[in-house]
Amino acid sequence: MKYFGKITGFLCLVLFAAGISRAESFRIGTWKTAQTIQPYFYQSFLPVGTICDVTAFTNPADQKTALLAGKLDMCGVTLPYAIYCASIGQPVVVVASLCNKASALVIRKGVPVRRISDLKGKRIGYPPWTMDEMLLREALKRHKLIPDKNVHLIRVDFFEMGNALAKGGIDAFLSGEPFPTLAVRNGYGRILSYPYYDDSIGTINTALMVTRQSLKQHPERVMALVKAHALATRYLTTHPDEWFQKAASFGVALGVVRKSASNIELTWEIDPDFIESAKALGARMMALKLIDRQPNYEKLFDLTCMKHVKRELK
Repeated sequence: MKYFGKITGFLCLVLFAAGISRAESFRIGTWKTAQTIQPYFYQSFLPVGTICDVTAFTNPADQKTALLAGKLDMCGVTLPYAIYCASIGQPVVVVASLCNKASALVIRKGVPVRRISDLKGKRIGYPPWTMDEMLLREALKRHKLIPDKNVHLIRVDFFEMGNALAKGGIDAFLSGEPFPTLAVRNGYGRILSYPYYDDSIGTINTALMVTRQSLKQHPERVMALVKAHALATRYLTTHPDEWFQKAASFGVALGVVRKSASNIELTWEIDPDFIESAKALGARMMALKLIDRQPNYEKLFDLTCMKHVKRELK
């Protein structure tokens, strides 16, 4: 962790000049997964003496509720849920990316499915308001399978997905890591597809969200968190052993974490292609009647802090 020590001293000068004091604390919401792990490393990239309190959640809705209630300064969010919140006028702003990829379509052992089109009549689990759900719906559409007519879609809590497949409650699932890798390693499932569609929604997955009020009233705090996120992401991608060890502490075997990492991309930057993918996602959500109107994407994505951090780190 020598790298942490060097960078922290520099950050102290920068952030104190920006109005961040040693007495301040930050409250962050995320999931306990390898793909949403960066907040657990923010402490090393914030001023010495500043407190970073990270709370683990199991779904984006609870994180958003805590954020709007003022119990969090920043939280993780799935992009479909961020689009939904913005479409109904909630004052939320996406300020950085969190991860790409991390999803897979898994079939239970013994179920005779070789192609996505073979899923007709099968029970498929998915965690609601996630990119997993949107990728599943996109895959079914492309293979002319209609939910509730040709296939049975079943909502399953993200952290219960593996158990549901292993015990036969569902025939397949489209969900995030580590459950696809676990299904293969433990012998109760096999990966049918990594359904990322570059001609539409691509590999975007989760992001970081703040309230519009906090960004307006305390931009220096948001800037500090975005910078910590950028540095944590860079650190973990160049020090994978520390990434894997921390992810394994969440209760997943180290070997599973290592294997699943090939299907995970830790991120922080949002570029024009990301925004176009988000717009394509919003269009799909509207076609599926998951939202009634498109959000204002210029208001949903505020990249001011991210762009400033990008210039500074260069």
